[in-house]
Amino acid sequence: MSKVINLKTGVMTKHVNAATKAIRDGYIIAIPLEHHYGLVCDAFSHDAVREMHVLRGDDLGIAAQVLLADVKTASGVAREVTPSLSALMKKFWPGMLSLNLKPQLGLNWDLGDNGELDLVSLRWPRSKFIRDVLKNTGPLAVASASLAGMPPLRKISEMSVLESGVAMRCDGGLLKKGSPTTILEAQESGIRIMREGAISLAEIRAIAPEVSAQL
Repeated sequence: MSKVINLKTGVMTKHVNAATKAIRDGYIIAIPLEHHYGLVCDAFSHDAVREMHVLRGDDLGIAAQVLLADVKTASGVAREVTPSLSALMKKFWPGMLSLNLKPQLGLNWDLGDNGELDLVSLRWPRSKFIRDVLKNTGPLAVASASLAGMPPLRKISEMSVLESGVAMRCDGGLLKKGSPTTILEAQESGIRIMREGAISLAEIRAIAPEVSAQL
């Protein structure tokens, strides 16, 4: 059985330290995000990322998203961060904006696609617990704590992935309902919206007017 930590009781610093240690030791943990539970592990641990995909039953070639601790880190893991992208990060991070950007060449990670997509989905989440963990661990690979193809989980007790594959379950209680992240993708042709979620296209264009709707 994986260890359960109740984030609503006890000392938060101890919870953050316990989660940090588990991740540094190469394990996967379950954590609350804004509106659903996710699985996270060290983005640079090939074994942990691979195991996370296996636990979820992901198809081959599926790439995990990467959570960051701040805006500055984005320039360290992504190339061609334009002024418009920087402005969007400063406005909407931490928060419900996912950015699909080209990763820096030579990064020693495999998020599940063997580097073939030449894109990485980045986000700085709003949830304070995981933000504090990220300050200690650096970039984390993340995927929904539900099985592939199933709806997101708002209660950690509903997790159906094998408990033996998760070192720790961080229970934040029943999470509030909410819209998914808005997804933008940056290519040579410009920035386009791939999914309109918690942040509207109008809000995006107020910062970066050139963002186009998905074709």
